[in-house]
Amino acid sequence: MSLRSALITGITGQDGAYLAQFLLEKNYRVFGLDRRTSTVKTFRLDYLKITDRVELIDGDVTDLGSVIRALEISRPDEVYNFAAQSFVGSSWQQPLATAQVTGLGVAMVLEAIRMVNPRIRFYQASTSEMFGKASEPIQSKIAPFYPRSPYAVAKVYGHWLTVNYRESFGLFACSGILFNHESPLRAIEFVTRKVTDGVARIKCGLRSELRLGNVAARRDWGFAGDYVRGIWLMLQQAEPDDYILATGRSTSVEDWCRIAFDYAGLDYAKYVMTDPKLYRPAEVDFLQGDASKAREKLGWKPTVSLEELVRMMIDADLDRVAAEARR
Repeated sequence: MSLRSALITGITGQDGAYLAQFLLEKNYRVFGLDRRTSTVKTFRLDYLKITDRVELIDGDVTDLGSVIRALEISRPDEVYNFAAQSFVGSSWQQPLATAQVTGLGVAMVLEAIRMVNPRIRFYQASTSEMFGKASEPIQSKIAPFYPRSPYAVAKVYGHWLTVNYRESFGLFACSGILFNHESPLRAIEFVTRKVTDGVARIKCGLRSELRLGNVAARRDWGFAGDYVRGIWLMLQQAEPDDYILATGRSTSVEDWCRIAFDYAGLDYAKYVMTDPKLYRPAEVDFLQGDASKAREKLGWKPTVSLEELVRMMIDADLDRVAAEARR
């Protein structure tokens, strides 16, 4: 019996790496579309000890030809699209690049699937940022989108295009609206890692303060390793649909800081400074997701609590920073 095959765009990112690990444990043959650069980007795959078990294909989601080539090489049963310019803050400085990769990149992958093999099952990584200036206290699939950044606008395009290709061409195309999901593999510019890295450096005597923007902003934070399981489940259903993955718990950046500093035995009030220069041009004040559909239809629920997630990230950053200090 031949192995099931999956192609992951954005495989070197947090979600792509965790999904690759998950699929390998399911005995998939895993391919990754990887845009060649002059710097090594496989550190997340290295961290999970799976670099030599995935097959990387040189390509770019903004180039239709290279996506078609990747599909022909990998012959996947499933395609997971994580490729994006995913840092919200940078999208104001790079709106056109964000639109090309995060928005039009979705069109390239969907069109390539339609041309090469429309039986391929497709997952699009949508985001809670699409809700933006939410009109509902808890966001569900029926809540209207009100994107507040170029990143979120591009994601809305990709989300609705996925729905359109499902309805227009009969593709098995699913969109997962994931609320914030973090891990030790989260990039350092994201506020959660910025906090845990800052705590580790303060604890090791390498820094005396941590400067943040809007600490009143609230998010629904979960563990990325939990969320890739839900992503996979979406493509195992009899019919394609869209789902929200979230914990249902909203926490402020300030409370995240308090939990992180407390775990390290530090008083966050002594070290955290707010800096107006770090505020977003248009803020998303509150996000909290309703994942009841995923619970009922997929049997999915998060297993890692917020406190466990923070401790996991602090421990990883303390180990890394302490090793840096010794060098």
